[in-house]
Amino acid sequence: MIDETVGLLSSTFSVFHTYSTANSHSLRFKRSVAICQLGVTTWFREAAEDFQSQKRPTPDAIDDALLPDGTPWTEIAAERKLRVCARSRRRRSRELAGREDSPRQEAGLSGLRKTVGSFSAMHPFQCVLRARRCLRRGPLASVSWLLLRTCRAHSSVPSSACPSPQRQQEDGVWKDFSSRLATGPTFQDFLRSASVPPEQPSSSEVEDPPPYLTVDELLGRQRRVYLETYGCQMNVNDTEIAWSILQKSGYLRTSNLQEADVILLVTCSIREKAEQTIWNRLHQLKSLKSKRLRSRVPLRIGILGCMAERLKEEILNREKMVDILAGPDAYRDLPRLLAVAESGQQAANVLLSLDETYADVMPVQTSPSATSAFVSIMRGCDNMCSYCIVPFTRGRERSRPVASILEEVRKLSEQGLKEVTLLGQNVNSFRDNSEVQFNNAVSTNLSRGFSTNYKAKQGGLRFAHLLDQVSRIDPEMRIRFTSPHPKDFPDEVLQLIHERDNICKQIHLPAQSGSSRVLEAMRRGYSREAYVELIHHIRESIPGVSLSSDFIAGFCGETEEDHLQTVSLLREVQYNIGFLFAYSMRQKTRAYHRLKDDIPEEVKLRRLEELITVFREEATKANKSFVGCTQLVLVEGPSKRSAADLCGRNDGNLKVIFADVEMEDATDSGLRVRAQPGDYVLVKITSASSQTLKGHVLCKTTLKDSTAYC
Repeated sequence: MIDETVGLLSSTFSVFHTYSTANSHSLRFKRSVAICQLGVTTWFREAAEDFQSQKRPTPDAIDDALLPDGTPWTEIAAERKLRVCARSRRRRSRELAGREDSPRQEAGLSGLRKTVGSFSAMHPFQCVLRARRCLRRGPLASVSWLLLRTCRAHSSVPSSACPSPQRQQEDGVWKDFSSRLATGPTFQDFLRSASVPPEQPSSSEVEDPPPYLTVDELLGRQRRVYLETYGCQMNVNDTEIAWSILQKSGYLRTSNLQEADVILLVTCSIREKAEQTIWNRLHQLKSLKSKRLRSRVPLRIGILGCMAERLKEEILNREKMVDILAGPDAYRDLPRLLAVAESGQQAANVLLSLDETYADVMPVQTSPSATSAFVSIMRGCDNMCSYCIVPFTRGRERSRPVASILEEVRKLSEQGLKEVTLLGQNVNSFRDNSEVQFNNAVSTNLSRGFSTNYKAKQGGLRFAHLLDQVSRIDPEMRIRFTSPHPKDFPDEVLQLIHERDNICKQIHLPAQSGSSRVLEAMRRGYSREAYVELIHHIRESIPGVSLSSDFIAGFCGETEEDHLQTVSLLREVQYNIGFLFAYSMRQKTRAYHRLKDDIPEEVKLRRLEELITVFREEATKANKSFVGCTQLVLVEGPSKRSAADLCGRNDGNLKVIFADVEMEDATDSGLRVRAQPGDYVLVKITSASSQTLKGHVLCKTTLKDSTAYC
């Protein structure tokens, strides 16, 4: 009976092989079927013979099992690097082949995955029934049913798949055999031991490789990486995350483009101009790659970030010189993508994630002399403003656990950094739901007169809690945050900013437009009146606060009246800092699908120039209020325009220029010193413009002691 059953098992897998051949499956797929055939039949034979001799099969016995030709099973499994995870194997095979499986192939793989998965915890007879259920409409139905009938006919032992209570009560031997098999080794026992590679201490940081790569191929082998960053502060932080991952894989960092083996561009896709900058840069790098000496390893070029996520195939098809694409949620996959690129193929991973925050990745500071750092606390955005591409390039909102953020800030404080900026596409909508005890039914407190485009969220640790905890870590470390949404400024956040000396009194409030009609078309969730009311409330809650904003000129359907209302808002609020741009329509956005970009380009540029002119006039007036006042400045380094001057930033994030001269050290009485990057100094402001403040330095101090002077 054993020989006949094993023969039928082999026949079953032969049909698998025939089915895969008929559907043009890959060689790796067919080899996996062959290995499964040998492994399952060997296991069944050994288990049945042990049953006859009343011996319980053990994992060691299975590992030592010999195939019919005398070859140990473990050697065959290790040689083929069989993996149980068929889904991962299918996805990565598609990446390499650059094609999509047909629905028929998908169905065949799905059936095989379900069938093989069922072997791990089931009796061999049950596997037959399970295979028939999974492939009920496939070519294996008749064969699996024939095997089941043969097993029933030749075995005196019924299975749970064919229940017969009377015979089970009469036959205690089968019951004992079934229970021992259920608690004994499974199909995964010998796969697990065969698939685990030998330990390599040098690659302890490298994750288990995919089936088609080895651990050594994932290592950087001292290849040099050159990183260029474009766009917002989030991209700066992404660069640090990407470099941290590559550094652990054995890559080296270089600031010399000519000696780089890998060039990675961290890109922005918020406007067409930002993307055009990258296209131009790729054309410059094309000649560098073509002139690469044959004696050196081939130069690999990669596009990371939002542009890779938005354009995907267009980049690979238009620029054949690009070797890898990695979206904002795929930086962990960079070692694998680069390993695939070494074979001469293009590799891409632009999958967005619902939970990736890189909470366990400690970013590596790209500038060793930096005095400040960015700490990402959340990723993605749920606001879905009609003009914005961010939700489509960075995905849905998800926040890091508070504990991981606090740990990163502590490490930065220990490194001597004096300023941390908390980052997020919608930073003040932070919500940590990782701890169950805080997932109560308390709803979000929005700013008065503001609404959301999504269902109200409840529970979790909010931004006020995080800001409170971060500010307590180091009283001498400044805390900033960007970029917020005006709707998420409840009173508890404003009160905390007012009370804590090390939380900067500067708030970014993106308005985008001064027209309520345009704001509605933008789906911003507020009117001009609600926005202005929030401005007054903030200035009452935080005296002396510095305000900045974003504005878009020439949005869809914007009239001259709408434009003039934006001009009047700039005059009314008098922002200290502004970021103004002409509208650039992006594919996938709501505006792209439902609105018409009907403002001529020359009109957009004219309106933008008018907004910039008005902003500079009003910012100059606002900044002149600092003249004669003493400001606490965090020194950043030499001024770009004069080696005799130093520059830094005040509490309101305005650039302050002052002469590099000796001064009194208030922290050490009687000592005279020169300011160094990372020092706090008091500067008396003597002049102001729309962009900078100028003054003369008074003394070196600390953040705590400066409150008596500012």
